Amino acid sequence: MRTCLMFVGGAEPVRGIDRLAQRTICAARANYSAQPVGATREKRVRVTRRGLQLALGSLWLLDAALQFQPYMFTHAFARDVILPTGNGQPAIVAIPVHFAGHLIVAHPAASNTVFALVQLALAVGLFLRRTNQVALFASIGWSAAVWWLGEGMGGLASGHAMLLTGAPGAVLLYAFVAVAAIPRNTVDGRGEAPSSSAVVGWVATWTAGALLQVLPGQNRGKDLAGAFRNNAANLPGWLADLTRSIAGNIDNHAAFVVALTLVAVLITASALVPGISRTASATAGSALAVGFWIFGQGFGLVLSGQSTDPNSGPLLVLLALATAASVSRKSSVAVAAPYPAVTTRGQLPAVMAMT
Repeated sequence: MRTCLMFVGGAEPVRGIDRLAQRTICAARANYSAQPVGATREKRVRVTRRGLQLALGSLWLLDAALQFQPYMFTHAFARDVILPTGNGQPAIVAIPVHFAGHLIVAHPAASNTVFALVQLALAVGLFLRRTNQVALFASIGWSAAVWWLGEGMGGLASGHAMLLTGAPGAVLLYAFVAVAAIPRNTVDGRGEAPSSSAVVGWVATWTAGALLQVLPGQNRGKDLAGAFRNNAANLPGWLADLTRSIAGNIDNHAAFVVALTLVAVLITASALVPGISRTASATAGSALAVGFWIFGQGFGLVLSGQSTDPNSGPLLVLLALATAASVSRKSSVAVAAPYPAVTTRGQLPAVMAMT
């Protein structure tokens, strides 16, 4: 009993109270140490905001390495990668994309050097504890700019984008992860579970995926099969054959499109319910994301010499991990709260009320 009373919430030993009061104080401390608080703390150990920062930093480092490829310093980068993303898009997307593309064409080496160094700086900033918050906000801003000017908003406005092929744009998912990784109660987010903004990004992504899949030109079996066939050309022989086989089975069978759309709706709906349902959503979404990355995105074409990022597959998996581990602001504050300090008889009723 005396050991239990020694330091309740960091307070000095409580004196002058009867045995019933002493047992009440001990019970209050035991309750604070019990579930579900312990479960939440254990959950934080698995996926933390600091962990997301390090993963995001690693991806920016990969992007910087890809940006330093010789192809990126040529006119072809802007002509064949940037400018086409504005084609067939509304003016609000096409005009800025074409403007940025022509600037890069005029100064390809200088422009690409800036792009690569910015991404390298973001990676280093995220790795360092003292600069991680600045790097996170810079990452969000850079992601928004690249998503608009470099990816044409992921092609969403064109009506010809699918989750299978990389929608809503990998760099937008960078921003979703960065928001979920912003520290709240610590300097670097170590020990803090991802924020509930991860759930918002996850739900938005899969909602958009379901809507995009039912648009004209994407809602038939042959439309989906065509996406698989286009990607098969970028894959090794054995995997290309498997991808073409999948496309052959999907061709002229709209049921596959219906099934994919319904799965996206289920992933969205189940993510709205915390606990097992949200974990199931993240698990199913991750499995689909891996499949998309292999059969629809060709592993991001990272070995092609012309890729700027690994595409959306790995980012969807990272966002899924953040979603499954996320906590609301209220829950995060509650877990971080210390044990109540009870130092006088006047504070005893408040402690007794908790038992």
